Amino acid sequence: MAIDMTTRQAVQHTLHCLLGCGIGEVLGMTIGTLAGWEALPKVLLAIALAFVFGYTLTYIGVRKHTQSRSAAIRTTLATDTVSITTMEIVANTMEVIIPGALMATVTSIQFWASLALSMSVAFIITVPVNRFMIKRNPDVHAHHSH
Repeated sequence: MAIDMTTRQAVQHTLHCLLGCGIGEVLGMTIGTLAGWEALPKVLLAIALAFVFGYTLTYIGVRKHTQSRSAAIRTTLATDTVSITTMEIVANTMEVIIPGALMATVTSIQFWASLALSMSVAFIITVPVNRFMIKRNPDVHAHHSH
């Protein structure tokens, strides 16, 4: 089956998003777990860090191809907000519904397996969302480099 250019762009964008979200998600869950936090503060930290890392990685790439910081910020927000939001909703919903995932210790297989599963499902669900966003506004996404 041939994959069209828009789908390739969506996969590429989602992989990029997965990197930033994954770093934030893993750091947030690890810090929260090591600190002995309850589920909600852990999830909130993971989400906050996912946005920080997701936006930062995109901004760095976009800034190289824009005239100003404000243009890079606008492009970053336009290209990543829906993507990161989708990825975080799915990943954290998965973490909540996987039995024991939020209470697993950092040294357990369950901790890492549930994170890997939740981020994988988030990737699969976010690709079509990003594809839709690219189709809807190709000019904005054309400036987003990987």
